[in-house]
Amino acid sequence: MGKPTGFMEIKRVNEPAAPVEARVEHYREFVFPLADAELRQQGARCMDCGIPFCHSGCPVNNIIPDWNDLVYRNRWREALEVLHSTNNFPEFTGRICPAPCEAACTLNINDDAVAIKSIEHAIIDHAWEKGWIEPKIPVKKTGRKVAVVGSGPAGLACSQQLARAGHEVVLFEKNDRIGGLLRYGIPDFKMEKHHIDRRMEQMQAEGVEFRVNQHVGIDIPAKKLLEEFDAVVLSGGSETPRDLPVPGRELAGVHFALDFLIPQNKVNAGDRLPDRISAQGKHVIVIGGGDTGSDCVGTSIRQGARSVTQLEVMPKPPLQENRPLTWPNWPMKLRTSSSQEEGCLREWSVVTKEFSGNSGKVETLHCVRVEWTPDEKGGMKMQEIPGSEFDLEADLVLLAMGYLHPVHANLLTELGVELDPRGNVKADTTKYQTSVPKVFSAGDMRRGQSLVVWAIREGRQAARSVDEFLVGYSELPR
Repeated sequence: MGKPTGFMEIKRVNEPAAPVEARVEHYREFVFPLADAELRQQGARCMDCGIPFCHSGCPVNNIIPDWNDLVYRNRWREALEVLHSTNNFPEFTGRICPAPCEAACTLNINDDAVAIKSIEHAIIDHAWEKGWIEPKIPVKKTGRKVAVVGSGPAGLACSQQLARAGHEVVLFEKNDRIGGLLRYGIPDFKMEKHHIDRRMEQMQAEGVEFRVNQHVGIDIPAKKLLEEFDAVVLSGGSETPRDLPVPGRELAGVHFALDFLIPQNKVNAGDRLPDRISAQGKHVIVIGGGDTGSDCVGTSIRQGARSVTQLEVMPKPPLQENRPLTWPNWPMKLRTSSSQEEGCLREWSVVTKEFSGNSGKVETLHCVRVEWTPDEKGGMKMQEIPGSEFDLEADLVLLAMGYLHPVHANLLTELGVELDPRGNVKADTTKYQTSVPKVFSAGDMRRGQSLVVWAIREGRQAARSVDEFLVGYSELPR
């Protein structure tokens, strides 16, 4: 694949980004694409490695060596066809996926991985610029109707696949715009929302009907969908946030992350929200070291926070993983996001014990440092370090500690679907069928909080299962 000796001759080049002082002044994307010649050089680094472990590292099983080679040979349109064969929305994953494919790259054993993610979104951006993205309108209709509930990446992928199979698809979304957390959870500086809008235009041409402000289970009875549709797919998110039930939790200024992130995206879209949560001029504490916490950091900085501190309960990871031990799996190592680079104090192995303040508003976090030691069952246990207590000044606290499971009230309780031990909708990854006849589930509602690329995979696979259920067979890919 690529140039046989390319990986020995060519070094990895990353996409350049706008300097911090410039990009924090706006909410637009700030990473610049490589020139075509540079991208062809990066494609040339793809090895003829025999077993391309990047396939298994990628949840949608992208055929990565093939489109790397095609880019190297300047055959962009063919590269697009290969890319679209496994991924409905590479412009999403090419921007916000953490790229487990690169961790699994054979070259990553003892060198820098191929720049797979950069090449991926270069192919799709090139295709949009050239006008190569067109609706795939089915030749014939099946006469079957499918309701898809939730318009995040799983619902979008599932809907598009089912529409291309000839089914009549209606996609229900409780919010005022399509996209789920792609639209309202991910900041615009990571992915601008016109990427969703133009896919919506394509999907509408293919026959998908979008219904916004339709909260199934509240605005419309869930059982009505069972009466009106031949199949129902539950593709909502995992929206029950993990809380921090410590003294002072009720104080004003302590909020869940999405209550802070969603309004900013709405303002960016042109909405007027005078009462939204703002970090301007405040000492901000973000509790949680993952992607959502990082998004809170970048948004707080852009809003003009006085200071931003991010707390993580786990210990600080090593700077470099032990590659022979971890490859081709996703390694645990220190990662610094673009938002954290913009100005954030990071603290590890810290637990918040209490919030305190005056006049009902939070002013101080009372914390303690912890250490993690092996327990008798082979796991790790957390112990507070005596005398390590300390306080942090805080005007705004954002809880970004992950999500437990989907919201059970209304939709799920009305349908009566069985839940797994973690509180997610119970369905396997072969049929994606729930315990209720003709009801399927995919994405975070089924698997729990996860990546956009996993949601796309599950949406595609669930669509094939629904297609088989409706007509007895399916030509849709898994």
